Amino acid sequence: MRKGFAAAESLCSLERVRSARSFFVCKFIQWGCFGISNIVHQLNDEIRDSEIRLIGSTGEQLGIMSAAEAQHIADEQGLDLVKISPQANPPVCKLMDYGKYRFEQSKREKEARKNQHVVEIKEIRMSPGIDIGDFNTKLKNARKFLSEGDRVKVSVRFRGREMAHTEIGRDLLLRFAEESAEAATMDKEPKLEGRNMSIFLSPKPGK
Repeated sequence: MRKGFAAAESLCSLERVRSARSFFVCKFIQWGCFGISNIVHQLNDEIRDSEIRLIGSTGEQLGIMSAAEAQHIADEQGLDLVKISPQANPPVCKLMDYGKYRFEQSKREKEARKNQHVVEIKEIRMSPGIDIGDFNTKLKNARKFLSEGDRVKVSVRFRGREMAHTEIGRDLLLRFAEESAEAATMDKEPKLEGRNMSIFLSPKPGK
């Protein structure tokens, strides 16, 4: 009788450990610690396959067994049983500290996102009659944008009778592109759309 009570008590303790571990993993996800990754894994008692291939925490192959047997090994080692390849036959599971795994994964993704530059399109606007001082100021701004890895849209706005002399705006844009040639390439020839003529400049690789 005492052995029966002891076995039942041990089983209850084991279930409490499993529940607590799953609870804290779920809470970490709810609190947003791992919001970067959208991958959802089956964990511990959620895995009920009759057969799985088990991989140890250091990558060693532990063989094919039932999910219950694999969960027993995970509990003995104080680790989580995580299904990593559900489409495999049989599915592949791995022993790991799932909370630690997700935390480290989120740190790596956050670091990668921090180092990633999002390319923006900056716009420089000119008029056909722009003076040399303003032209050089806008050229300096464009070079700064290009040096930061952004594309630059350079446009000329024609007003009233200026539409009769669009070649002035075209020459201005080509001159702008030529002055920027050391740091940028012109994507396309000047294009007139309505009263605006524009070009796009992209940073040269390595600049």
